[in-house]
Amino acid sequence: MRMPVVVLGLAISLAWAGLGLAHEGEVHGQSITGEVVDLACYLDHGASGAGHQECARKCIASGLPVGIKSGDTVYLAIGGGHGTANGALAPLAAQQVTVEGEFSERDGVHLVTVKKVTAKK
Repeated sequence: MRMPVVVLGLAISLAWAGLGLAHEGEVHGQSITGEVVDLACYLDHGASGAGHQECARKCIASGLPVGIKSGDTVYLAIGGGHGTANGALAPLAAQQVTVEGEFSERDGVHLVTVKKVTAKK
């Protein structure tokens, strides 16, 4: 009788641990609204906003990493098939946009695979 209880306890513990591991790196679809930022200038010296718009547009268009800053979270933005989202986002540099796509997070780094971008008016 004691053995089934131990096995049940072990199974529950493994299932619980599995749920915790499944959250890390989980991919899910949703949308966010935030500012299009060029990550090179933003991470290096905090540049963002309307005063940095032209520089951000040039940096993103030249192929530097692009992100979406939504509240206190910054998402690295990529295109489908592990391509870039730079072409779609460069013209919207420093603007507020709503991005729909697949979101994931691993080790504190946030990623969005962009499916649709809508500029806020």
